[in-house]
Amino acid sequence: MSNHVKVIECPRDAMQGIKTFIPTEQKVQYIQSLLRVGFDTIDFGSFVSPKAIPQMVDTRDVLAQLDLSKTSSKLLAIIANSRGADDACQHPEIDYLGYPFSISENFQMRNTHKTIAQSVVTLQDILNKADAVNKEVVVYISMGFGNPYGDPWNVDVVGEWTERLSKMGVKILSLSDTVGTSNPENINYLFSNLIPEYKDIEFGAHLHTTPSTWFEKVDAAYKAGCRRFDGAIQGFGGCPMAKDELTGNMPTEKVLSYLTTKKASNLNAMSFESSYNEATKIFTKYH
Repeated sequence: MSNHVKVIECPRDAMQGIKTFIPTEQKVQYIQSLLRVGFDTIDFGSFVSPKAIPQMVDTRDVLAQLDLSKTSSKLLAIIANSRGADDACQHPEIDYLGYPFSISENFQMRNTHKTIAQSVVTLQDILNKADAVNKEVVVYISMGFGNPYGDPWNVDVVGEWTERLSKMGVKILSLSDTVGTSNPENINYLFSNLIPEYKDIEFGAHLHTTPSTWFEKVDAAYKAGCRRFDGAIQGFGGCPMAKDELTGNMPTEKVLSYLTTKKASNLNAMSFESSYNEATKIFTKYH
């Protein structure tokens, strides 16, 4: 099993639920600092309806002002429909399109106003568009660890969807714990069953957590073979579409401390510290 771990930093996830608009130049300054750290990917913005996520209305402007000449990090933008895919595909600087695909019918409706069946059709269209311009699609299986809506959930449901998405050509699947329902048992169960079964798919963990449960979650995913982790510095943010009280994002500094003990992190510690300080400035002022 490879020791190399991809860490995906998600400033978009940290910012999107904040009501006060964060000025474009501050977003640029923060994301620019993240580009120096050595993250595999930065989930930096989204092409979605400004009504749904007003904070991300300036994603195009942010992108235009980023200096990508000295970074190895790739850029990922979230989209929710074909129109968003069209927008994102116009930008050669973007490597990945992220598409939230819920296996909870209720959440899919709340998040994208589509049924799961409609979402499959949309995803196929997005895959075709991305393919035409050499971009990859990262599918986030929302509610991957269960849901609060009483929709049926078990590992077989996740497995069936993995099978189906794999046949459609999806290569990267990030299991998303949208509302904090993951625990070491279901994390271990899912990753240790899915990873050996679908060797062509790169599985990621987009975990939400409370301050006291981060270690057991990262540890369970890593030991079950997961080598792709999403995080947000200091655990800011979460999904504004989820139900009620938000459990925060997985704090990147915790993931890094864990990976350091496994000798699996090669990020620049000084640059990380300066991003951490930038995050404190932004998220203390805007929250």
